[in-house]
Amino acid sequence: MTERLSARAFLSLVADDSTFAELPCPARGSGPDGPLAWEGYDASRARAAERTGEQESVVCGTASVAGTRAVLIAFEFGFLGGSLGERTGDRLEAAYVHAREHRLPVVPLVATGGSRMQEGMLALTQLQRLARQSVLTREAGLAQIAVLRDPTTGGGWATLGAGADVILALPGAQVGFAGSRVRPPGADTAAYTAEAQVAAGSADAVVPASQLRDTLGTWLRLLTSPASEAPVPAALGEAGLPDTGWAAVTRARSPQRPRAQAYLDAYFSRRTVLGGDRCGGADPEGMLCGFGDHEGRTVAYAAQTGTATRPAGYRTAARLIRLADRLGIPVLTLVDTPGAANDAEAERQGAGAAIAEVFAAVAAARTPVTTLVIGEGGSGGALALAAPGSTWATPDSYFSVIAPELAAAILKRPPARVESTADQLRIRPQDLVELGVVRGVVGATAPPPPG
Repeated sequence: MTERLSARAFLSLVADDSTFAELPCPARGSGPDGPLAWEGYDASRARAAERTGEQESVVCGTASVAGTRAVLIAFEFGFLGGSLGERTGDRLEAAYVHAREHRLPVVPLVATGGSRMQEGMLALTQLQRLARQSVLTREAGLAQIAVLRDPTTGGGWATLGAGADVILALPGAQVGFAGSRVRPPGADTAAYTAEAQVAAGSADAVVPASQLRDTLGTWLRLLTSPASEAPVPAALGEAGLPDTGWAAVTRARSPQRPRAQAYLDAYFSRRTVLGGDRCGGADPEGMLCGFGDHEGRTVAYAAQTGTATRPAGYRTAARLIRLADRLGIPVLTLVDTPGAANDAEAERQGAGAAIAEVFAAVAAARTPVTTLVIGEGGSGGALALAAPGSTWATPDSYFSVIAPELAAAILKRPPARVESTADQLRIRPQDLVELGVVRGVVGATAPPPPG
């Protein structure tokens, strides 16, 4: 577990040297022992102030992080467990307002046990206040990147943490809605960790403290430097066009054909990974999502890897497209799947609803979306990622309403007719151009055959 640092020590770890400037603290008066007249509350606050040197559980200000300006919100866990009360809410609201007024991203550095019991429901309702500020900041098109320290529990996790656009966490940090003293007896403690939240798709990455400034700086730079569009990538595989539909299928299924990883490596000089669907799942083997630097500006990407895409993969892609759209960042999608996963577990995980999310996200996007079919385009599970009117294909790809083998089976044709069925489906790249399904074939060296 990473050493538990004070708020200001952690700010020094994250912010560039001599760039942090604390924001003014709003003044709020209250009666003796707080709004509930909780006996001994004033004395507890005084001891916390003496021990930490702070007057509240958060320190808010502006700073540069690896060269990008942001509003930083650092929790002081030593001040009553980093708990949220009315004065905490005042500071947090003022920080978000400042961010919107100055068009700055917001970075909560969270370490909290939750709402402050000595202020009762007045403390708990600060979560509604925080949610409102987060929503207003989201609507303003500004990014929010949370860093989860130890511990991040209760309402702090359920608002500033889990409500952020991107969630990074320190190794071994305790992360969960339920704090250690309120969990069911015998609860698996491994489930309440940063690593478990990443595995479940509820956080994006675990980042060692020594790498945090660079990682956070990369995210901030990418989310604040949008490109105007996502140019079509260059084709990396064979240049000649296939003679038959079955030849197109065979080439697209070849183990030697370049996959998404190769395309992303060639297209981006640097990229980050969006790590899950925020619904308890991730599909790192089937869908790669994130943001990358293309010729000095940011393009978002959602790329299928050639396997059957799981529901969590589709939900992660939808999350990526919606976030990019809100931040004005263009999107590149790479289509390559034999189809959506169709096993029983995929159905239980909501395959249809997950695919519908991607269709809707692409349809609603105001930012430019560019699609390149780089391999198999298997039915609706592939089409969901394709941008209408802005889809291109490589020479070693195909796009089909259904796989030729399955089409033949549905039509009750013998296996010997699978290849002719592929021709009838007109799934070659040049066929797709002629049909108006794709705009062109990238990198082809021969023109489509006549007729």
